[in-house]
Amino acid sequence: MSDKPAFWFPVKQYGWGWGLPVRWQGWVVFVSYLALLYAAIYYFTPRRAPIGLSVSILMLTAVLVVIVAAKGERPLRWRWGKD
Repeated sequence: MSDKPAFWFPVKQYGWGWGLPVRWQGWVVFVSYLALLYAAIYYFTPRRAPIGLSVSILMLTAVLVVIVAAKGERPLRWRWGKD
């Protein structure tokens, strides 16, 4: 058996939410998000299409949050370090 965690995104050590990925699948999701975000900024320039840029950023971020929530560790409460 592997001692690696089954989740892709661990909870943060301090605060609420998720940290950086711990498995390769999580890194693929994270890098894909950044690449698609860059493509959206390149395609929908802020001066030419601010609404298109805003909508694409919101949609990409919503998809990322759904994937992280499904494949990440459950952040049940605020964390204050090693507890």
